[in-house]
Amino acid sequence: MRINESLTLQDLEKSLSHFFDVSGKKIKALHDSWDLKNGTPVFTSNGRYTAKGWTEWTQGFMYGWAILQFDATDDESFLEIGRKSTVDYMAPHVSHIGVHDHGFNNVSTYGNLRRLMLEGRLSFNEWELNFYELALKISGAVQASRWSTLNDGTGYIYSFNGPQSLFIDTIRSLRSLSLAYNLGHTLMIEGDQPISLLDRLIQHSKNTARYNIFYGEGRDTYDIKGRVAHESIFNPVNGAYRCPSSQQGYCAFSTWTRGLAWAILGYAEQLEFISKLSDKELDPYGGREEVVNFMLKAATATADFYLKNTALDGIPYWDTGAPGLVELEGWRDRPADPYNSKEPVDSSAASIAAQGLLRLASYLKQNGNPKGQQYFQAALTVSKTLFSPPYLSEDAKHQGLILHSIYHQPNGWDYIPEGSLVPNGESSLWGDYHAVELAVYLKRLLEEKEFSFDGKFHVLK
Repeated sequence: MRINESLTLQDLEKSLSHFFDVSGKKIKALHDSWDLKNGTPVFTSNGRYTAKGWTEWTQGFMYGWAILQFDATDDESFLEIGRKSTVDYMAPHVSHIGVHDHGFNNVSTYGNLRRLMLEGRLSFNEWELNFYELALKISGAVQASRWSTLNDGTGYIYSFNGPQSLFIDTIRSLRSLSLAYNLGHTLMIEGDQPISLLDRLIQHSKNTARYNIFYGEGRDTYDIKGRVAHESIFNPVNGAYRCPSSQQGYCAFSTWTRGLAWAILGYAEQLEFISKLSDKELDPYGGREEVVNFMLKAATATADFYLKNTALDGIPYWDTGAPGLVELEGWRDRPADPYNSKEPVDSSAASIAAQGLLRLASYLKQNGNPKGQQYFQAALTVSKTLFSPPYLSEDAKHQGLILHSIYHQPNGWDYIPEGSLVPNGESSLWGDYHAVELAVYLKRLLEEKEFSFDGKFHVLK
């Protein structure tokens, strides 16, 4: 991509204001029209949100979107939507033992509400705060209980596919463990044995970095620095590593760009979390330097891969190994074309990656690393593209907020408009939510305010 080195936060101010105006209208239209008997909205088809059963991993984004809209605008009608819906509908997600999505569903709802109360944006109520915190404690423990042990004695949180499966997605969902740990919670198993949530968080982070991310160190023929495997497969009997795999990417040896984006954002977020822990807490894991080093290596490798393998304007195609890209000669050297006839782009990957780049930039700048400025400018470049047409959906008849998102290209789930050969023009609930989360982050930076899910965002100095 071509990074706009002269772009500033102030240059995005008008775009952000317009973005939140459009976002508010989309939220109200969706909530006024959606019938929960149909399940949870997942992505749009011909401009209308539809459900798609796989797991109910997007419901927290639906209500979290409204909570973030209140955060940005102080319009309490959105707070009412988000708060009431969280109480009424999110409890099953807190105790859901079958998914790796706790950080998506529960931090986006209970986590955002708790954060706003700690910031004084909601009237303080001790029992209400206790309610949010209890949900987050349970969520973190349930997420940590989905544990597979490897042949070296370490382990990972396994995906909904089963105990053999380590997904890259879970690195961002790992924030459920970090919040629960910060709240002093512990997972209890048979015989009243306590299991440290920090221990499982670090083990999972390390094994994801070890198996799902490549560093150009000769691991296999396709070992390119920063490449990400969507899934790693292990023998569930003896914990031995078997192979890379992919559920939503083109193949095991290409990089599904939404998975790449989850890695950038997830590791940047965990670096923030680790920075607030004491040396004593990190000593059992080799000390601060060892933990920071493997997380920073994963974060920068994936961020650099994104910058090198994304179209000129910062929007990626859905997979860097997608076969049709060979017919889009020079695709890295021009803006992404969502209406091309070969391969779809994925704006949701850009929404996720841009926040990851901002968080990573913040961490690096605070630690005196000049590379942080490059990631910061890259994030602004991606954001400027996302918050304008053809990605910002200004059509009141279309329920989505950010257009040209892809869910599952291999399965053919995405809507292809008449006259097109590839999916385009549609939105996803995770793409819309993460675009709003990105916009709130940028707005806070403009206001020089702090904001993160433990109650403080890191401000770029």
